Amino acid sequence: MSATAPDDNGAKLAENVVHFARVLRRAGMPIGPAKVLDALHALQVVGVERRNDFYYALSTVLVDRHDQQMIFDQAFDLFWRDPSRVQQSQQLSDLLSGVRTPGAKESPVAPRVAEAMHPNTQRRTPSESPTPEISFDASLTMSRREVLHAKDFAAMTPDELAETCRLIATMRMPLPVIPSRRARAVLQGNRVDLRGTMSRMIKAADGFVEWRYRTPRLRPATLVILCDISGSMDSYTRMLLHFIHAVSNSGSRVHTFLFGTRLSNITRALRDRDVDVALSQVTRQVADWAGGTRIGACLREFNREWARRLLGQGAVVLLITDGLDSDDADELGDEMERLSLSCRQLIWLNPLLRYAGFEARPGGIRAMLPHTDLFLPVHNLNSLASLGAVLNAAARRQSSSGCRTPYFAGDRHGNVQDSNRAGLAGARLGGTQ
Repeated sequence: MSATAPDDNGAKLAENVVHFARVLRRAGMPIGPAKVLDALHALQVVGVERRNDFYYALSTVLVDRHDQQMIFDQAFDLFWRDPSRVQQSQQLSDLLSGVRTPGAKESPVAPRVAEAMHPNTQRRTPSESPTPEISFDASLTMSRREVLHAKDFAAMTPDELAETCRLIATMRMPLPVIPSRRARAVLQGNRVDLRGTMSRMIKAADGFVEWRYRTPRLRPATLVILCDISGSMDSYTRMLLHFIHAVSNSGSRVHTFLFGTRLSNITRALRDRDVDVALSQVTRQVADWAGGTRIGACLREFNREWARRLLGQGAVVLLITDGLDSDDADELGDEMERLSLSCRQLIWLNPLLRYAGFEARPGGIRAMLPHTDLFLPVHNLNSLASLGAVLNAAARRQSSSGCRTPYFAGDRHGNVQDSNRAGLAGARLGGTQ
């Protein structure tokens, strides 16, 4: 950026600031005309002689949240750069292409910033657009969005995956509401507030007693997500991470763990509202992508290190895996039983249920099924959208019955289970609140 006085090129500077604000707006930052005017006033105060002052003036005015800072920094470096220095650095990199220099790797440019800098690269001009062909759709069955909702994630094209990611970002999953230990005052109820009633009796001068009542406060249940990222789940990992990010930023208490051959807690990484930044942090943190599967060992680590911290207040656990485990099935069954007895609900989401003729023949699946409350598919948008309704319906059934009822999905799919083991698990599940 050249150090020119604002009095000489004030109009040019204002035009560039307006263009820069449009780039940030296309990248997803909420920037209106008022912020652009504030930025111009700030530049008039600090001047443009020093690049650092110029940067901090724009950053202070245009950035509202911490998760917007990286988008702003990348757009600033790309927009306010000296073309001559860029050409010189390109020539220098060509000369030193075979020489390795120690240094930190620069973070890749976010896709939304690259699209905002070049918004017309993939658009055709009216003169280049081909003559449209008139065709008739004889199917007359479903619209494009309905087809996309019913299509398997593994069968989608790159364009369909991008559109699906945008749809997932708008999804909200209502969690079941459970009573908490705190109570609130109500006019009528089944629980008498003795303290409030006695206080009212002392203040009353006529001697009449007015009963006070209290009822437990309701709060959304804590959600714990255990997602399999092994090689057999690789076709669904990307979409599931987008879905988990949308759920994590919906205002609920969500804790997320990824497992393949080891257990990784990615709850902090998913707190960033920018999905590109959050997933890049997850990629750097997790090292066992698309590898083997050790469900039993990972569940044992979770039960020993995290279960007492996260599952003590009626948490709901989503276990997302295909159940193809290489460890001992008996150990996996024991850890699943312990996990089931520690939480309010254990829901298993399995992409293999997309097949109509699915049968639970592998030993790992047969060991896990007796300890799950719900056994549901997770392979398209419809399955994700219906998950919230299923959770609320299951929560209403449990609140009315007062106890947990085991859901033996294996019987539903025709496999034979050990009746003694299933009966023992059902009895223990029924006594857990």
